Amino acid sequence: MPRISGIDIPEQKRIVISLAYIRGIGDVLSRKILSQVGIDESVRAKDLTEDDIAKIRSKIDELKIPVEGELRKIVSQNIARLKDIRSFRGLRHGKSLPVRGQRTKTNARTRRGKKATVGGMKRILQKT
Repeated sequence: MPRISGIDIPEQKRIVISLAYIRGIGDVLSRKILSQVGIDESVRAKDLTEDDIAKIRSKIDELKIPVEGELRKIVSQNIARLKDIRSFRGLRHGKSLPVRGQRTKTNARTRRGKKATVGGMKRILQKT
């Protein structure tokens, strides 16, 4: 399995798709890297030579793109900074609510988690 920037990429897929499995590299950046290195997009990842993999690695380093652990660190530092300065976005991150102005009366289940049932008190009150 080819290993680029410390990540195992899927070897059965085309290299343009496989590179997008690296956090911080999307479809457009993947195509840009491959065109600058001179590798055809239709080549499968398993068919790359060690020289090709080294070229891709060096191009990612040359472009100074934060990927994987470095990118996660930057994002978590940004969120921590927002929380420290007590900005609206930081408070929303802290409360695990949507940050970018989405509604919360309905939806927002992805961010807020599974719905907690409230109806348990009705039975207790009816028995007394």
